Amino acid sequence: MSSPLHQRQSSTPALLNLPVLKQIWLRLEEQPRPEPEDSLLLRILVQALVTVGILATDLAAADSVDTLRISLWAVPVSALGATWSWYQRRKRNIPVKFCIAIAMLIALGVFFVRLWGERNDTRLALATLLIHLQVFHSFDLPRRKDLGYSVVIGLILLGVAATLSQTLTFAPLLLLFLAIAIPVLVLDYRSRLGLPTQGVHLGLGLTSKRFGQFLAIVLSLGLVIFLMMPRLPGYQLRSFPVSAPIPLPQQYNSSTIINPGYVQEGNNGTGSGGSASGLNSAAGPGELNKDFYYGFNSKINQNLRGTMTPRVVMRVRSQAPGFWRVLAFDRYTGQGWEISRNAEEQVEKLERPEWSFRFSLPWSVTLNRTKEVIQTYTVVSDLPNLIPVLYEPKELYFPTNVVAMDKEGGLRSPVSLSEGLTYTVVSEVPYRDRTRLNQAPVRPPASIGTYYLQLPSRVTEPLRQQTEAILARAPKPLTTPYEKALYLAQYLKQNYKIQPDLPFFEPNEDLALAFLTQYNGGYPDHFATTLTVMLRSIGIPARLVMGFGAGRFNPFTGFYVVRNVDAHAMTEVYFHKYGWFTFDPIPGHELLPASIEESSSFGVLQQFWNWVAGWLPSPLTGWLNQLFEQIAAGLGWGLMALTAFFSQGWVGMLFGIGLITGLAFLGWLGWSAWQAWRYRRWLAKLPPMEAIYQQMLQYLAQQGLQKQAAQTPLEYAADCRTRYPNEQAKAINEISQAYVHWRYGGQRPNLTELKELLGRLQPSRSGKP
Repeated sequence: MSSPLHQRQSSTPALLNLPVLKQIWLRLEEQPRPEPEDSLLLRILVQALVTVGILATDLAAADSVDTLRISLWAVPVSALGATWSWYQRRKRNIPVKFCIAIAMLIALGVFFVRLWGERNDTRLALATLLIHLQVFHSFDLPRRKDLGYSVVIGLILLGVAATLSQTLTFAPLLLLFLAIAIPVLVLDYRSRLGLPTQGVHLGLGLTSKRFGQFLAIVLSLGLVIFLMMPRLPGYQLRSFPVSAPIPLPQQYNSSTIINPGYVQEGNNGTGSGGSASGLNSAAGPGELNKDFYYGFNSKINQNLRGTMTPRVVMRVRSQAPGFWRVLAFDRYTGQGWEISRNAEEQVEKLERPEWSFRFSLPWSVTLNRTKEVIQTYTVVSDLPNLIPVLYEPKELYFPTNVVAMDKEGGLRSPVSLSEGLTYTVVSEVPYRDRTRLNQAPVRPPASIGTYYLQLPSRVTEPLRQQTEAILARAPKPLTTPYEKALYLAQYLKQNYKIQPDLPFFEPNEDLALAFLTQYNGGYPDHFATTLTVMLRSIGIPARLVMGFGAGRFNPFTGFYVVRNVDAHAMTEVYFHKYGWFTFDPIPGHELLPASIEESSSFGVLQQFWNWVAGWLPSPLTGWLNQLFEQIAAGLGWGLMALTAFFSQGWVGMLFGIGLITGLAFLGWLGWSAWQAWRYRRWLAKLPPMEAIYQQMLQYLAQQGLQKQAAQTPLEYAADCRTRYPNEQAKAINEISQAYVHWRYGGQRPNLTELKELLGRLQPSRSGKP
């Protein structure tokens, strides 16, 4: 018989004939072997978790800016490695471990190379590294601890996917991951305790019904915590995703605005977007383009008619909602607007360094308080080369190495914003402090008045008379520009209507005068034009601004979904030393657009309700809002009443304490009655024999003798003999015997006799089941 040493030497690979390598090999062989994890169910579920994490990363990347498609090979190779590891779990596999270590080092090197190339957004590079590591790691999973590493990698991949995802297509995979994770945690816990993990209902008696209930509870609690958790400013992350660099065209004219909805010069009636001649025409009667908003151009014609077909154009992740400003106009033409300072030499070109995507933008100094807000925009459908931002931007992270800014604060890209493009903006958004704005000087500087008080001479006096007549109807004299702007915007909103069948204007007809005196309203953007020229007529600087409304907020993805029909015009009013502030006179819109608030710690809860309300019918939404307001008013009245009682001295304090005690007692009575009703309803659904037995168990539990889950009915009855008198013990035994014969023997019980026995056992009750 050969010795153990001889056996180990004979098993040594032939390649390790060198004494040093042989000695190392023998020492490795002498080390104690790790205890492998033999639960096949746990291994299958862990592999399913990893697969879901890989698929989620691929799906989320397709939703945002890039497509990995790494799951096409990573999922099958990882499954192959997990299968091989199952059969090799009791072996040391030292050569395989060595190869895995080399492969991981290579993957790390690839990660660093990709990290430098994608330094604008490193999330995909990190996800790719984790997937590579998991694929290699799947060939070495002997222990439960190694399976735990795979679970953590799957969880991290899901987290990366959550940051990339912009739509709800990620939600099913998130739910699937949670549904798999629950039994994985149960099986892992049983493995830690040394309990068997084969042939159980996912461990610890977790049946499919209980599993579904547990999953629903976890989801509900997670959503409640997500909605109620305060978003404190200290926890806001700074993230600056940007698309891959875009090469510039050979010649870049900063004065050019590329809008596919407009017919471009030299194209013989066809624009770059394929729009037909006459759509969004620059002057005269015309038809609106159904896809592209007419207001994104250096000159706009508001004598166009028609509607747009709704479609999503971009998704915005922002720390605060707002008006995604695109461009503004300073010169009023009577039936439209234009940017007067649009020559190439008047539009400032801005360049960024080669090693960074950051543009430093000029922004105005103000006496007003501001707040930094970070936004990330992902273009879903092709847009003009105008860059939407939240006013006022101070930093832009953009994939081209040059952008332009016009005199009205509009940002322009050298290329159109194509589908999939992502960029980030950091803005200093001013607070709208009514007290401060009322203190702004009445007379604007001459430089401001030159451009933002301009009106055609033939309409200046009629507009001024109309405006002053409206201001004279105010309940009190209005002395400040802010109060006048606020009143006029509200007046237009309440006294004029949107006219969808508005006829075309005559060639010499002024839009604002026709709006006020002839048509009693107009198209939505006509409200902003009218407000702007009315303010100018009384010496308040104003300009027309175009952009997108905040869009519909999705609380599950955290993105504002913006459509082309969210684009509209507003009025920007200048307040000396405080800057520009917007007013929205369009009926159905908020008078003051959404912006930053003093405290938005619980803003997600409000945004969730707004999201839910958007899917409900308007009457139901209004009724629910009134109900919530009444509840809040009732709670406020109650708190005020209690405060009044406690402030009345000892008598009031005693009365308040008595009132609180009485309300608490009534609440306790109501809760007890509700529980009793639920109990009776539950008994009514049970078979009569089951109902009698359950009533007996509840009564005995109240007496201090709880039936253990491991006890059979007859064992429990035998235990009761030592605790109760003979008559009650006999009743318990007979009811238990009848229950066992009915449940397991199919015998019909004598319900009348059993009810009498239950009545003897419960002398204070009626005995009715």
